[in-house]
This record gives sequence, C-alpha cells and structure tokens, in this order.
Amino acid sequence: MRGWFDTIRIRATSSAGRTSEGGARGLSVSDGIYFVVGIVIGAGIFKTPSLVAANVTSAGSAMLAWMLGGVASLLGALCYAELASTYPHKGGDYHYLTRAFGGTVGFLFAWSRMAVIQTGSITMQAFLIGDYASRVASFGPHSASIWAALVIALLTGANIAGLEQCRVLQRVLTAALVLGLVLVVVAGLVLTPAPAPAAAAAATAANPAFGLAMVFVLLTYGGWNEAAYLSAELRGGRRAVVRVLVIGIGLITAIYLAVNLIFLRGLGFPAIAGSDAVAADLMRRAIGPVGVPLISVLVSLAALSTMNATIFTGARTTFALGQSFAPFQRLGRWHDGADTPRSALVVQGAIALALVLLGDVTRGGFVTMVEYTAPVFWGFLLLVGLSLFVLRKKDPDAARPFRVPLYPLVPVLFCGVCLHMLRSSLAYTGVGALVGVGVLLAGVPVLLLPRPRPRARGRGRRRAAEARR
Repeated sequence: MRGWFDTIRIRATSSAGRTSEGGARGLSVSDGIYFVVGIVIGAGIFKTPSLVAANVTSAGSAMLAWMLGGVASLLGALCYAELASTYPHKGGDYHYLTRAFGGTVGFLFAWSRMAVIQTGSITMQAFLIGDYASRVASFGPHSASIWAALVIALLTGANIAGLEQCRVLQRVLTAALVLGLVLVVVAGLVLTPAPAPAAAAAATAANPAFGLAMVFVLLTYGGWNEAAYLSAELRGGRRAVVRVLVIGIGLITAIYLAVNLIFLRGLGFPAIAGSDAVAADLMRRAIGPVGVPLISVLVSLAALSTMNATIFTGARTTFALGQSFAPFQRLGRWHDGADTPRSALVVQGAIALALVLLGDVTRGGFVTMVEYTAPVFWGFLLLVGLSLFVLRKKDPDAARPFRVPLYPLVPVLFCGVCLHMLRSSLAYTGVGALVGVGVLLAGVPVLLLPRPRPRARGRGRRRAAEARR
C-alpha cells in the first residue's frame, strides 16, 4: 500500500514565521492556552462531579480523584510535549503515528479522527447545546437536533472565514466560560450557607467504585492533547508547545479542584452524589430559581468553547490526511488568504451534520456520541504513548528540545492510564461504541484499493516539468 502514501509536496516559502506544510505561525503561547483550556473545560464539569461522588466513599476520595486526574493528564502532557516539540506538524497525532508505525496506522487514525473522534466530539457538544437551547426556544420533537445542526454550521463557517476570526472567537468564548466559573465559585463562597453538619456526616457511597469514578474524571480532563495540532502554528520556538501544555493543565486542574471544593462547601457530599445537575442545584441554593437559567447559559458557553476549538484542531488532521493520502488530496489544500484548511473544514462539518442525523434517529443524542467516540479515542491515544518509545529507538539523533523527565516511567504510566480507559470505554458503553469501531474498520477497505502506477506518476512529473519550462 506504500504507493498511496506518496506525500503531496507543498512548496515551502521563505517568509519569516511560515511552516513547511502551509500556513503561518499565527498563534501565541497565550492563544494556545486559550484553545487547550477551551477544549478541556467543557460542559462535563457541570455533570461529572455528581457521578464521581456517587462512586467514592467520601469528599476526600472525590477530591483525590480530581487531583489524580490532573496528575494523569500532566503525565500525558509531558509525553506529548516531547513529541510535539521534536516533530512540530499540523497533523499532530497523525504525524507521530505515521512516523512510528507507518502509513497504514497513520491513515486509520486520520480516518477515525475525521469520521469518529473529532466529528463525534463536535456533535456531542452540539447536542448538549441543543438540549439546553430547546428549553428556551423549541422547534418540536427534533428541536435538539435542529439546534445542534445550526451550531455546527455557524462555528464551521466562523473557522472557514479565517484564522483571525477563529482566534478571537475562541478567546471570547473561553474568557466568558472562565468568568462564569468564577461567578459560580463566588456564589458558592459568599452566597451559599454551609450544609448542615448532620448531612455532611452521612457522606457514604452505597457501591463505591473508585475506578469508575476515575473514568468520569479523565473524561472531564479529556482534550488537552489537542495542543499537538497547534505546534506548527505556535510562535516562540519548539518549546512553546511545552509551555502551552504544562500551563494549560495546571490551570485546568486548579479550576476543577476549586469548583469541586465549592460544590462540597455549598451542597455537601451526599447532595452532590444524589444530584442530576449539581451546578444548577448550587446556584438555586445561592440565588434562587433565577440561578438555573444562568447555569444553562454557562453550560452552552462551555460547549461552544469546546466545539470551536475542536473544529479548529480536527480540521488540521484532515488537512494532513489530504497531504499524505492521494485520493483525499483536495483536503490537503491550505487557503492562504484565510490561513485555514477550508476544504477539510467543509468535509468535517458535513460529517458532523450526518452524525446529528444518527443521534436523532437513535434518540440517544449526547449519550450516543459519547459511546461512539470513547473506545476509538483511547485506543489511538495508547498508540501515541507507545510511539514515544518507538521514535526514540528509530530516530535517536533527532533534536529533542524537550525530553520527558523520568523516562521511561512517565510514558509507561501514561500508557497504563490509556489502557484502563480503553477497557472501561468498552465495558461501560453500549451500541454506540460498536458503531464507532465499525466506522474505524470501514477505513480498511480503502487501504485495499489499487495503488497508482509508478509509470503514471513519472509521466505526471515529466509533464509538470515541461509545463514549467
């Protein structure tokens, strides 16, 4: 299958700050941090604290789980920091997997990211927005799906418009999200009375399962690895991505710990474990019924922030696929005027809209998309962790501006986390997981297509040379 993976050459310019695979280094370190924080701090923080509390035995165990989630994410971030600083490329994981394991694994990853991982994540957040928006303005029995499709179209259009518009939008959404979280913290500290001591003493889970609690925690921390797709567009040298990852994870961990402490202070551990909407319950207790619509707005901002950043980074993998896989070469075109991969964005948006239809037909919406993406995501993240070992052996002389500390312990621990999450995502999910794995396997027949004839490629090169003369 080697012939399929002949790289489509894109002429590099000598302009300062431009990358060899198209596009300029138009993002600062602070922009990168905005993107990472915006991706990770999604709507999950308003749902998963109660799920975590329901599977541990005490408030201390819950806080330990959230702290361990930050540590596990930092382990992964250190591994990604070495890969991204050594091999900066818009393709991110795709680029590392291809270098480590060859074009077949790289293609299957890019295929799954285009058809399962990113598009499923985009649609997941869109359904969440649709559920909340339908409480304000309903379009009938399919209202959530209609809202989801509208949001996907609008944010994809904003990314197609250009890098600058996307960058500004992400800053605004992330700033609004963080401000909203600060307001929740302030409300919990100032306006909410402490729960009764008797209630706090009753904090015990009926069927504790710390491993399952960690599944929810790590799902809430998910998305920090998207910084790899920004590495080729970050200013400040190859170590810039290290700063983005470490600072971003540090901020996210601090925010998650603060928010959970406020939930514990304002509601108490038993109330959190039994809540379906912990943030709404806190705001209702703090400022009355008006707090519920405020939380709905905050959840929508969180989902919009995650969606916009996911659309941005997801299109970069599709762009890399188009550069390296001849049948999809149209996806590898970079629009210099807008400084975006427009064709990749259009295709990504179309697939996400198709997944909206799937979620509507199954009546599962958000839950269907969670099941659809989880096993494929964690399976490939495990391979990325393993690629660090492979690339150190295959490419020992490469310049590595950053090396993982305590090697090989850190990547071994990271791979262990990924393996646990892969097993859990298969054990705790339903039919959606089977559909996601099926779509991944559907990429295999594409690899079996006949290869281009070398002679035909040679004639093409000669014709191109004659045309230039």
